[in-house]
Amino acid sequence: MQMQYDVILVGAGLANGLIALRLRQLQPELKCLLLESHAHPAGNHTWSFHHSDLTAEQLSWLEPLISVRWSGYQVRFPALRRTLNGAYGSIFSDDFAHKLVSVMGDDLWCNAPVSQMSPTQVTLEDGRELHAQVVIDGRGLQPTPHLQLGYQVFLGQEWQLAQPHGLRQPILMDATVDQHEGYRFVYTLPLSADRLLIEDTYYVNQPTLAENATRQHIGDYAQQQGWMLSRLLREEHGVLPITLSGDVDRFWQQQRGQPSSGLRAGLFHATTGYSLPSAVALAELIATSLPTAAGTLNQHIERFARNQWREQRFFRLLNRMLFLAGPPEQRWRVMQRFYRLDAGLISRFYAGQLRLSDKARILCGKPPVPLGEALRALMMTSATPGKK
Repeated sequence: MQMQYDVILVGAGLANGLIALRLRQLQPELKCLLLESHAHPAGNHTWSFHHSDLTAEQLSWLEPLISVRWSGYQVRFPALRRTLNGAYGSIFSDDFAHKLVSVMGDDLWCNAPVSQMSPTQVTLEDGRELHAQVVIDGRGLQPTPHLQLGYQVFLGQEWQLAQPHGLRQPILMDATVDQHEGYRFVYTLPLSADRLLIEDTYYVNQPTLAENATRQHIGDYAQQQGWMLSRLLREEHGVLPITLSGDVDRFWQQQRGQPSSGLRAGLFHATTGYSLPSAVALAELIATSLPTAAGTLNQHIERFARNQWREQRFFRLLNRMLFLAGPPEQRWRVMQRFYRLDAGLISRFYAGQLRLSDKARILCGKPPVPLGEALRALMMTSATPGKK
């Protein structure tokens, strides 16, 4: 049995979900199919972002998807506590999934794992063949030897408290906690007066996490803060890639002409791992480029991703300093120094829009790690073309 579509989106995560929603808004006449291998779309995630990461137009169409927002956030380090202004928002995967189900209707297929894929064809594991002018792969970052990565790994728990917690703003980083194996901090979102999402987070060299110990860390942290945990509502796990260097030419050769989105296309902030701003921008690009041939769309996506790769060269340089210079338990010093800088610079950093003067300001002065190791990390490159 063969079925024909204008576009098939494989994987119903953030990137492909945003593409599907934007296509419904701008080109509802296109026949679009969204496939998900699991029983529900969107997984179990919390996607957060600074409003300044997006344009006003992007915020306007993303607005109905935002689950909760705040007017600022805090960071905490051994020698620094600071509150920064600026809207910060989160999208919960359950809310996102409900929107996808509502908008896509019968054009969202769950429990539909894919066995084979090409730029114009999908074969499901049950043998059905689906054809489209364009197939977009959004199933997450595939294993690749062409990117040198560190990782942000975390375990988050959403808790109902016995009493109000008194926290008015998110704590994006509390690095006053004990440091283990790499840079560690606790990330906390106040979801209501008596409900919190608490994530124990690590910047480490390998994408692994001791889950039972991490759960204990969350309980200990809550007790230290005076928060009375009552009922565990849900738990989420995450591994975000942090790019140190890579060969962008070979990365795209590995794609073999397959249009892709999200992490599959290497689209994430090199230092924070945040992917929502890139996913929003890519959704707009694709929604205004279709209908077109798969090869043409792939060229558009690759050009977009390569441009982001060039723009994030400085961030990869900073990542090498964070991961490769100094002992792992001292990595927090790099971040503490960064958060002493101008608030506008910090905002531009998250948005990936640093000015030349910002870069100079970040690098000036004595580095918070051994000078020799900092210089080696900053200068680390490869002779391979495109790898830096």
